[in-house]
Amino acid sequence: MTDESPRPDHSRREFLKTTGTITAAAMAASLLPRGAAAALGHGPAVGKGVIGANDRIRVALVGVKGMGAGHIKHILEGMPDANVQIAAVCDVWEKARLTAKEAACLQPDQVYADYRRMLDAKDIDAVIVATPDHTHAPISIDVMESGRDLYVQKPMTRRLDEAFRMLDTAKRTGRKVQVGTQGCTDPKFHRAREIVRSGALGRVLWAQASYCRQNPKGEWNYEIDPAATADTVDWKAWLGSAPKRPFSPERYFRWRKYWDYGTGVIGDLLPHRLAPTLMAMGVEEYPASVSCMGGNLAETDRGPGPDGKPYGERRDVGDTHLVTVQFPSGVMLFVASSTSNERGVEDLIRGQKANLLMGGGKLVLEPERPFSDEVERKEEDFPESKEVHAQHVLNFFQGLRGTAPLHCPIEDGVRIQAIVSMAEKSYREGRMVRFDAGARKMVV
Repeated sequence: MTDESPRPDHSRREFLKTTGTITAAAMAASLLPRGAAAALGHGPAVGKGVIGANDRIRVALVGVKGMGAGHIKHILEGMPDANVQIAAVCDVWEKARLTAKEAACLQPDQVYADYRRMLDAKDIDAVIVATPDHTHAPISIDVMESGRDLYVQKPMTRRLDEAFRMLDTAKRTGRKVQVGTQGCTDPKFHRAREIVRSGALGRVLWAQASYCRQNPKGEWNYEIDPAATADTVDWKAWLGSAPKRPFSPERYFRWRKYWDYGTGVIGDLLPHRLAPTLMAMGVEEYPASVSCMGGNLAETDRGPGPDGKPYGERRDVGDTHLVTVQFPSGVMLFVASSTSNERGVEDLIRGQKANLLMGGGKLVLEPERPFSDEVERKEEDFPESKEVHAQHVLNFFQGLRGTAPLHCPIEDGVRIQAIVSMAEKSYREGRMVRFDAGARKMVV
């Protein structure tokens, strides 16, 4: 993490300059026709080895429903000066493909139902993967093997072994990888890390954080579009390695509710606090142990809604979780998340000499009473502090050009995935889970 982050002596103004001056754009250009490589395999890398500071970046997107559609908007509207071009889109759903095609002004030969065919095209430098969690790893590995750099949504993977395969692939191929935890691009957390590194807190002991929402209709009970049918969705491709079952609109649109495809709160919300908090603490270790408790306490799916029916099928995953993590150095972290109560705990790092409060748009350094003569209370406002997807994607493009370090590189993403996977296992098995760093495996 140290080599991939702004140096502590960078001022806040310098940091904001590097993360916010370029802002992106995109008009579409045609791709060369698909080459002779078979759909199930790819030829040698065709992406550029090095992208210059002034080179146009040609990006493709896999998964353009939901978050992927948002990324298209980020590129087209949120960064008009970034010299980025949407070169191709891919989705298993016909309607999503056509909607993305119109939004990005693409030609028919730039729109794909099979990402493997898309990777055979030559004019692609980088790929954004915004598909369900259970498909992240195979797509991401194929992207890197094809010679492209990668932006992958969080959580990195569905299973921990997949995350390590991605890490190994990135190292072997030399591709750059950014994981989509956009809080890591919030300048407040970078400044917090500088304060921690300065020694102002003394020995760092533990931290607490939370990500909570309130959704009476049940989180992820998205509207089901009747246009998605077994005829318009490549259901076999969408399922991938997940258990086979007939086409289910409920699972297609609301997949985060089911263990087959995701981990609910644990994988969707917790990374938003895990990644920036650990970055601020300066923790660059794999967890030693993780405990997670929780449950589907509010049973929001059952409703009833205005029509007297349930809001959706009953979820597998929980709606509320409390997680504790300890690292080999002894440092600990408590993180809470819920989709049935929006009142969280205060984000803060606790040290022997002082505490660093990180809630809202400010940082507050509060000395412990015995050290009040040694540590001065300070406040620093960050009115621009927020989790902005477009800025995190922009940081990825800056990283490809070498003008800024990646704010959530794959090394950090794997450590976060270890916590996510260990928390899932702990919750589902009802016991503490430990990590064997040498074997790169979870143990109990």
